[in-house]
Amino acid sequence: MTNDDAVGSQQYTTSRLAAVSGYSVQQIRDLERLEVIPPAARQPNGYRQFTSVHVTALRAYRQLAIAVGPVIARATMREIRHVPYDKAVARIVALHVDLARSRDDTIVALHALDSIVEETAQDAPPAPGDTMSITQLSTALGVRSSTLRFWEQEGLFTPDRAEHLSARRYPPGAVNDARIVAALRAGGYRIPAVKAVMASLRTIDGTSNAREALRDRLTSIAARSEALLRAGADFSDLLCSFAVSNQLADSG
Repeated sequence: MTNDDAVGSQQYTTSRLAAVSGYSVQQIRDLERLEVIPPAARQPNGYRQFTSVHVTALRAYRQLAIAVGPVIARATMREIRHVPYDKAVARIVALHVDLARSRDDTIVALHALDSIVEETAQDAPPAPGDTMSITQLSTALGVRSSTLRFWEQEGLFTPDRAEHLSARRYPPGAVNDARIVAALRAGGYRIPAVKAVMASLRTIDGTSNAREALRDRLTSIAARSEALLRAGADFSDLLCSFAVSNQLADSG
């Protein structure tokens, strides 16, 4: 690859870059202002002059935004242009690792739900007064008591309390709900999403909706991972271009 190839010898006006990339003229200006793409050169008449590097950057950004969301995508595009080559590569690799970890967490959550169903089917009917204290439940779930209190405040499950200030006691139904909440949280679900799932579980059978939600998450992670893979070749070209540009700037 020559230096001219690396920094992008083909030239584009803003309108032509918009036509090639699928972004609007205003979006391109905004993305340049946000440093998602490198700054354009200016012609004597003040018009922007873009290159093939900008085409590659816009294509990479589109897939990256699908993979990790626009906020992280914008920050990543800014970062990789200014850090050394090895750090830029590591930054992209870290995004793959994060998605792989999300997938692993979701699979763990699915297995946890399956265990809950299996154990519930094998358990004997609960005896009257068969409850757990907040300490017992927090230990069983591997979370802090404060976490259980927060989940309770969010309406995710409700303990038994004979009086307003009495100690919390969790009957089997509340314990089961708490385990489902813990599984969903372990799978990466935020509180609003968990709240929606738990609300539906109260009107529809048990863990079926929770399983469906986690399977949908696996599908989403797969699509996001594919988008990141599609951006791979563009990132390889971009990082080489940035490295050459930085070397030329340093030598100048």
